Amino acid sequence: MLAEAAGFAFLAAISPTALLVMSVFLSSAEPRRNALMYSAGAAVMTVTAAVIALIALRALALNLPSRHDPLYGLRLGLGVLALAAGVVLGWRRRSSRDVAAVAAEVKAGRNLVSRLTAQPGPRTAFTAGLVLFAPSITFLAAVQVIATYSTRPLVTFVGLLVVIVVCLLLVWVPLLGYLAAPAATTGALRAGNGWLRAHGWQVTVWALVVGGVALVVNGALGLAGVL
Repeated sequence: MLAEAAGFAFLAAISPTALLVMSVFLSSAEPRRNALMYSAGAAVMTVTAAVIALIALRALALNLPSRHDPLYGLRLGLGVLALAAGVVLGWRRRSSRDVAAVAAEVKAGRNLVSRLTAQPGPRTAFTAGLVLFAPSITFLAAVQVIATYSTRPLVTFVGLLVVIVVCLLLVWVPLLGYLAAPAATTGALRAGNGWLRAHGWQVTVWALVVGGVALVVNGALGLAGVL
């Protein structure tokens, strides 16, 4: 159970944009304060979304044997949504003209992320954490595994904790790295920024596709009575 939930949480954690924004805050005038506030915003959003999703799923009683088909139907539906999102992102691959238009938009400050990072500060950092860590399909899939496995409080707590910690990988790992070795961490982030800007959409698409396929297969096998 934990391995399955952690796997979906890891896919949810894959966010090139979130890492790029962390790089911006770690390179700002107050790197520690801004990075901490960014991490706090991400943690507040992730914990809140996890608890709300858990309560909602438990209200459906999908962990009961009698709710076998609805449980796997939900997983199948989440998988289809993830695959659809991946296909849409893949089709929207930017042409050279699109890239120029987006670059101009960012330069003009109209892009949401650019607005959040244009003047790095504690408030904008916290807001960026809230916005960029809104729950994704793979995040909901991870919480769903925990919510439908067991109602025992300790098992639920440990499972949700694992999901939250894994989902926040791209905030706490760079933050701890910066606190331990500021120059090395900021240098590594700057070195990877160019690759992330060029290939970030591909990473996101593959994360959605992998998660979608896993959910579709699991849901289909469950509905077929194999699981």
